[in-house]
Amino acid sequence: MKMERTSGVLLHPSSLPGKYGIGSFGKEAYDFIDFLIQSGQKLWQILPLGPTGYGDSPYSSFSAFAGNPLLISLELLVEQGLLKQKEIDTGFLENRTDIDFGKLITWKFPVLKKAFKRFSETTSTLQARKMDNFRKDHSEWLENYCLFMALKDQNHLKPWFSWNTEQMIFQRETPRKLKEELRESIEFHTFLQFTFFNQWQDLKNYANRNDVKIIGDMPLYVAHDSADAWANPEYFLYDKSRNPKLVAGVPPDYFAATGQLWGNPIYNWDVMKEDGFSWWKRRLKFNLKSYDIIRLDHFRGLSEYWGVPFGEETAINGNWYKAPGKELLQALTGELGDLPIIAEDLGIITQDVIDLRDEPGLPGMRILQFAFDSGEGSGDLFLPHNYIRNSVVYTGTHDNDTLWGWFSQAKNQDKQYAMDYLNIPENMDIQTNRKMNPELTWAFIRAAWASTANYAIIPLQDLLGLGNQSRMNLPGTTSGNWKWRYDAEALTDELAGKLAEMTRLYQR
Repeated sequence: MKMERTSGVLLHPSSLPGKYGIGSFGKEAYDFIDFLIQSGQKLWQILPLGPTGYGDSPYSSFSAFAGNPLLISLELLVEQGLLKQKEIDTGFLENRTDIDFGKLITWKFPVLKKAFKRFSETTSTLQARKMDNFRKDHSEWLENYCLFMALKDQNHLKPWFSWNTEQMIFQRETPRKLKEELRESIEFHTFLQFTFFNQWQDLKNYANRNDVKIIGDMPLYVAHDSADAWANPEYFLYDKSRNPKLVAGVPPDYFAATGQLWGNPIYNWDVMKEDGFSWWKRRLKFNLKSYDIIRLDHFRGLSEYWGVPFGEETAINGNWYKAPGKELLQALTGELGDLPIIAEDLGIITQDVIDLRDEPGLPGMRILQFAFDSGEGSGDLFLPHNYIRNSVVYTGTHDNDTLWGWFSQAKNQDKQYAMDYLNIPENMDIQTNRKMNPELTWAFIRAAWASTANYAIIPLQDLLGLGNQSRMNLPGTTSGNWKWRYDAEALTDELAGKLAEMTRLYQR
């Protein structure tokens, strides 16, 4: 992957501010891009954009292709004439600092159905044709996804593996009677995807026109309760009852003492290899229309994966199994050429993972927070003076505590090491009004920006010096995550100017 020396900010669109319960692709998203421009940043990294289910995790989506309707801007639908202002001013008017997903879903989907009804009744021939073109262009995944979601609605959102046998067993040729019965629901979900991708593409185009690239995030696995796992059973290790033989996770590590049991079904790599990894080619091509660069989550799973027998309660009793990562990457390179992929190479990394990453020239990740955490166990790798150019440095990721959250609870010896390495004065007042002292924050930013890593990225929480109440995710937990949103007033001209100067100083 070709990389110029540059920098950016990690922020999921759901964390954008606004009136209506969750960040969206409306004005606040454009304002954030303007902040990136003002501060000299060329990268906006996000988390996966797929529709979320239980636990609200963007890494557990109903589809590897579809977009999350919750991110649709209602205000843009008002501008289109598909909603009236009074219809969206009935809830979530306050600028919340977190997301209440339960209340949000209950409120927003009925509002989106009003927009769909008005679209169906009043849309122009041009718009109808555009939606038909969208349907044809995305037919490889859209038809199955919309049928899947219509069946989920009919089954009160229960997972597909608890539906009746006729619905649970996917049929390539859907019975006409069932399609007709679910026609309106299928059309509604088609409208949601049409609207989502129109709004997202407009936003991405605005970023690209202003020299800002989007780094998307592609989970290695798909969720068990997903259209992909339902409609493509041949690609997964299922038994005759469509239960997974093995599920994905990671063994005990720094993040979790009993490992992480993700529960994703494991791919049937033999079948995928036999058909030339066609599903992966379609998936990557599709994602590269939505993003400029892709961060491939859990990259080490392409070399070896941790498979846990279905039904286990923790990830402890798993085993390592080989995966055909080399053949997959060769097939993708043959189809797409140079792969604009960042390898998430964290965790237990062996030489074969390093070789798999380096052969196609993929950059890996370096987490600055880990450099000073004696509990992490591999700090030397993450110290800036050991970085290589073909890498991406982060102060932290969505899975880490914020810098201030980590530093405030770190061991004294780790704090001291960080302060010595970063040349932080001993007499500095570390905490200021429940925030990290800005000078301490900027010492970490300076270390990342000054490093030799081609890309340097900071989560917005760290740029704002926020504590662990602003943490995005705590691995190994299933509730209370993905809720954080920032206050629009936090992105000041002063902050933009300081980040721009740091960026200029270190030639990013």
